Amino acid sequence: MYEIAIDKEAMKFLERLPRPVRERIFKKITAAKLNPMHFFENLEGTKERKLRIGDYRVIANVNDATKRIEILYIGHRKNVYKRASQLLHAS
Repeated sequence: MYEIAIDKEAMKFLERLPRPVRERIFKKITAAKLNPMHFFENLEGTKERKLRIGDYRVIANVNDATKRIEILYIGHRKNVYKRASQLLHAS
């Protein structure tokens, strides 16, 4: 089973969402702990992965060596890739 680490900014975004949406996203992330490769898809052009949950996306690093899923960004599908790209290239 993989460990999950959620970035502070991603957690803040998650907390601002309506409760049913927040619970749906958290439930999907939790389900991915057993077999992340079943849930996460490659994010084109990067080493990060994406998880689709309705209109929302979770951008993460999945590290098989340490059995850790690092949630980097959560956002609405209309702007998540642009914003995540800015954050990933800034670091």
